[in-house]
Amino acid sequence: MSRHMSSNAQGGMPPLTPRGHRWTLASVLPRLWPAGRSDLRTRVVFAMIALVGAKVVTVYVPFLYKEAVDRLSPETAAAAAAAVVVPVALIVAYGVGRILMVALAQLRDAVFAKVGQNAVRELAVETFRHLHALSLRFHLERRTGGLSRVVERGTKGIDFLLRFSLFNIVPTIIELILVCIILAYAFDIWYAVVTAATVIVYMIFTFAVTEWRTRFRREMNDLDTEANTKAVDSLLNYETVKYFGNEDHEAKRFDRSMAGYEHAAVKTTTSLSLLNTGQTLIFTAGLAALMLMAAQGIAAGILTVGSFVMVNAYLIQLYQPLNLLGTVYREIRQALIDMETMFDLLQVPPEIRDAPNAHPLDVKGGELV
Repeated sequence: MSRHMSSNAQGGMPPLTPRGHRWTLASVLPRLWPAGRSDLRTRVVFAMIALVGAKVVTVYVPFLYKEAVDRLSPETAAAAAAAVVVPVALIVAYGVGRILMVALAQLRDAVFAKVGQNAVRELAVETFRHLHALSLRFHLERRTGGLSRVVERGTKGIDFLLRFSLFNIVPTIIELILVCIILAYAFDIWYAVVTAATVIVYMIFTFAVTEWRTRFRREMNDLDTEANTKAVDSLLNYETVKYFGNEDHEAKRFDRSMAGYEHAAVKTTTSLSLLNTGQTLIFTAGLAALMLMAAQGIAAGILTVGSFVMVNAYLIQLYQPLNLLGTVYREIRQALIDMETMFDLLQVPPEIRDAPNAHPLDVKGGELV
């Protein structure tokens, strides 16, 4: 068995070139369609069918709501007598639709769970094997605890990215497209324009403010770590502190870090209030504009009360997933960073490699052959 050393052995490990989020995504996506695993590919197909089906049902439910409201708003006394009986089927269908909407979403998560966890497992094992293939020099230059945290955060990042990007952002985009098509067809193109504009402005504002808030959160975490380090070091050296009567000095050092943490925490909270207030203003403005347009349509005799309710229901449904958009965006960015760090480890070349035609070590009777 022959082995040879790569050129990296002479001068230490070369610095890795940052690959970026696109490269990270390109490394993950093929694992969602693994070669030779027809069972996992079938699960992906069924999960996508359930995803689309859930969104189709979601956008159809407000239409049933509209029809039920219109049937309960009779124009004549004779129609009023029948109003109690006629919409029963519509109300039942509305309830079934909401149950089906949730059931399909849960089925999607259950079917896709095997695919996501398999991707996490394969990447974790691949990274583990690669770390064992690296030289002693690499492990002496890196902290083992830090490496374990990199792998842990990277695998968690993959799971989070798959769950929230595929099952939060993508479904919301699909629902927005379907809702805009329905509003443009059933009412007027301007209903779709106002809805799309509201969601787009909402997303741009959320992304911008979340990006701005990230530095406050990072500062708060750093100061929290600093305060914790001072507290632990002081308590570990309890006897020395007591010998020299430095209790007040240690308390003041700890308080300075906690004061900085307090200031950063206040900025984090106030910036969150700004984010929530801005989101509410944008959404309410869009909702009010659509309600005003629908009310004018009712006054003109073009629309019904059910139409007014349907427009409101559509925008409320869109707002529910968008309400978590800031958190999802921040966590996805963090997940991409954690994954990128783990994938960078996979790009570290081993210093010692087997020769191309090396044979396995063959041990017979205690002799090397």
